[in-house]
Amino acid sequence: MYEFDYHHPDSVAAAIALRAGAADGSYLAGGMTLLPTLKQRLASPSDLIDLAGVTGLTGIEVTADRVTIGAMTRHAEVAASEQIKGSIPALAFLASQIGDTQVRNRGTLGGSVANSDPSADYPAAVIGLGATLQTDHRTIAAEDYFQDLFQTALEEGELIRSIAFPIPRRAAYRKFPNPASRYAVVGVFVAQFAAGVRVGVTGAGPCAFRPAEFEAALNQRLDPAALDDVVIDHDRFNSDMHASAEYRGNLLRVMARRAVADLLAQPA
Repeated sequence: MYEFDYHHPDSVAAAIALRAGAADGSYLAGGMTLLPTLKQRLASPSDLIDLAGVTGLTGIEVTADRVTIGAMTRHAEVAASEQIKGSIPALAFLASQIGDTQVRNRGTLGGSVANSDPSADYPAAVIGLGATLQTDHRTIAAEDYFQDLFQTALEEGELIRSIAFPIPRRAAYRKFPNPASRYAVVGVFVAQFAAGVRVGVTGAGPCAFRPAEFEAALNQRLDPAALDDVVIDHDRFNSDMHASAEYRGNLLRVMARRAVADLLAQPA
């Protein structure tokens, strides 16, 4: 680990000012990705701005049509929240499947989404539910946020404050986890709204995305079997030591079928 200056601000304004004044500063949320990266000397920021003491970045608020979660809210809090279980139970379930107990008690919603790991769980829900991200100075729609491998629409120094998830009629999440890391080799979030079905996918490609062909099939017929004949383009999928692009394509169909079956098992 290289030498750096550590800061512990207590407000969003102070955090942003510290980041702007640093030669190469980095925000620290849960640290589940950043700290191992620093230990391996794969990154060398001049300053770490710890967001743990910043007021206004935590908490869960539920209204009639949406669930808003502060960016520094821990995975374990989302998983255990009775408010979220009562409004979007699939989101609470997704959070309960992240990593292990230690990761869930340290990792944060905002940190995960800002990092945009291609196999992280939350991006599937952000895309599948059509969430909106509130930063320190603007609102970003889910469709505009994820851009490529570890690339998002966040500008230099921009800070996520909260994420608002529209409440669907019902939703479900299924993933095939890597047995060591519990990251999603492929994860699929399916949500049914009055306007139709949305699908969010993580793990398969460089970043989370909506599979238009799956959504079209499910909006014609909301049934796992509706996905059987959908043609999957493997060219856009990741291929690595954990799974080939073709294997991920197969997992995409299998996990989507299971998520749809879970959704249909819930009251309409």
